[in-house]
Amino acid sequence: MRIASLVPSATEILFALGLGEQVVAVTHECDYPPEAASKPHLTRSVIPEGLDAGQIDSAVRNAVGAGRHLYELDEERLGSLEVDLIVTQAVCEVCAVSYEDVTAVAAGLPTSPRVVSLDPERLSDVLEDVTRLGAAAGASRAAAALRSDLERRLGAVRASAAGRPRPRILALEWLDPPFVGGHWVPEMIEIAGGEDVVGRPGAKSRTASWAELAAAEPEVVIAMPCGWDSDRAAAEVAANAEVIEGLGARLVFAVDAAASFSRPGPRLVEGTELLVHLLAPDIVDAPAGVAFREVRPRQTAKGRAAWE
Repeated sequence: MRIASLVPSATEILFALGLGEQVVAVTHECDYPPEAASKPHLTRSVIPEGLDAGQIDSAVRNAVGAGRHLYELDEERLGSLEVDLIVTQAVCEVCAVSYEDVTAVAAGLPTSPRVVSLDPERLSDVLEDVTRLGAAAGASRAAAALRSDLERRLGAVRASAAGRPRPRILALEWLDPPFVGGHWVPEMIEIAGGEDVVGRPGAKSRTASWAELAAAEPEVVIAMPCGWDSDRAAAEVAANAEVIEGLGARLVFAVDAAASFSRPGPRLVEGTELLVHLLAPDIVDAPAGVAFREVRPRQTAKGRAAWE
């Protein structure tokens, strides 16, 4: 089977199922596992590089408001690959090529490829997508084994968090403007032993005011800007030092959202394992190879709080 993956999370699932050799093309954002990045790319973003968080938000809003797509699909290259299966998504209009564009292009290809859309809203949906994609790709047995292992690991996290006080957690999916983490993130926090003070399981991410977030009285803030790594997340905390300070949290962490939180694939389990470590570092070790940083306040020469 020849597979085109138009979603980074789907690429990760396919490789985890042992189907990497059958994946003949991916998106420009597919960077895990590392060998996925060497596959032909079928997409590109229309948002210019080098923008800061506020500029990216403005560019996305302007494009969506004008009815323009954020990603372009290389239809000619896709047509030349003679694929049997295309994996895409429709849950997030700013995360991938338009679902309508994909289905329209697929309908005109001589191979008449099947199009599978993965659109999870909760953690259970992500696990179900492992099963669905495995069935579509002829790897049901591997999918069952992968799902069983992921469920086992989530169960271990829940067990390690049982009986402990639940700190109040604020997950920030973007900082300029602030977005509250939604979809599966509140569930990850709950499994890891925290209480998400603003986010709701299965609900879309949403904007919020800093005043609303401060009123929620979080004890721990986790900065997870969508698609960015822990270093860039830490830089965003530093760029918003005063409002972060105003939240009153005792701990602030910057995590690699692209790896462990924003992509609905197997590595969400690693993100959940990381969360339980952040909340109970003396009880649970950090998962190997999962990037994060604790961001600590310091006082500047002018007496203002900064974060580093």
